Amino acid sequence: MKKSIISLAVLAAASNVAMAQSSVTIYGQIDAGFVSEHGGKNGAVNKVSSGVGGNSRIGFKGVEDLGNGLQTVFVLESGFNEDTGTQDTSGSLFNRQAYVGLASATAGTVTLGRQYTPLYTTIVNVADPFGGNYAGTAKNLLPTAGSNTRTSNTLMYTSPTAYGFSGEAAYAAGEQAGDNTAGRQWGAAATYKNGPLVAKLAYNSRNNDVQPGQIDPVTGLTSTTGQARGNSKNTILAVNYDFQIVKAYASYGVNKGFNSSAYNGSTTVAGTAYSNTQQIASQDTRDELLGLSAPVGLNGTVMASVIHKEDRIGGNDANQYGVGYSYALSKRTSAYIAYAHINNHGTAAYTVGNNNEVGTGDSAYNIGLHHAF
Repeated sequence: MKKSIISLAVLAAASNVAMAQSSVTIYGQIDAGFVSEHGGKNGAVNKVSSGVGGNSRIGFKGVEDLGNGLQTVFVLESGFNEDTGTQDTSGSLFNRQAYVGLASATAGTVTLGRQYTPLYTTIVNVADPFGGNYAGTAKNLLPTAGSNTRTSNTLMYTSPTAYGFSGEAAYAAGEQAGDNTAGRQWGAAATYKNGPLVAKLAYNSRNNDVQPGQIDPVTGLTSTTGQARGNSKNTILAVNYDFQIVKAYASYGVNKGFNSSAYNGSTTVAGTAYSNTQQIASQDTRDELLGLSAPVGLNGTVMASVIHKEDRIGGNDANQYGVGYSYALSKRTSAYIAYAHINNHGTAAYTVGNNNEVGTGDSAYNIGLHHAF
């Protein structure tokens, strides 16, 4: 009996030590909303959508203490459609994030796998008062399409913060047989935080070449002869400042090269469907954003932004006006309503979407519920 008690005590102690050295957290969010879209080739579209105010997801993140200030970290995150219960990317389990790495408080963090680009995190976390969500999301006009959001096969380094400064750099291998440069992508960002001020400068370069036998991201088909398209380059400076009664946002972006500012949607708002190969916007554009968010009462937040897309080659400019309101029902649950409208000029074909969809027309209303766990 005494031996059994001693054995149990030893096992319990060992378990406590293990728990203190490593942990795994299950997290996620569920979001669904009613979406009403107008001004597209199919006229008014009313639907219930998942991920309007943030993609529905479930994730696992963990950390293990290796000693001497070094830790192992990992994230596995899967997206799903709350309205249908299906995966949001068919055939891909952890399509949102999947990486493992080593973290040091003094040396920084190195991770490998599928991850967000520095360009994308700059746009949604620093530049956009909507945080990439709702009808007013900056993703409708700013260059977040395709692999500008996430890249697979990525090596990323994030530095520690010193005197308010920090940096990150990412390299994604194209992994196309016959050419190490085809399809590769790299980016970097520098951040400065000082009290209510946050400023971030980000750069992204993507090689758009396609080798024979590879899937062409423009057409979605296997390329038989290959394509030589060169690099797209995106640079953005984003700043926000919290005045307490209102938080102000501003950003300026420069986009150059093939596919540097692709249309977010698949149809024009004038009623004419573009083919995939026609959906490449100008190879020289500028993005300007001004926005704000402000607390309303104890639990409410209002958001608004104005975005101008300037096409310096064809004059196919676009302007977006967005406004939204979120009300916290609890620490984890919020209700929201939002509206946005885009004025397209010339042959511009930008559409009003939300966090999870590209949209079908030049305006949209959202009303929904968001829960985090």
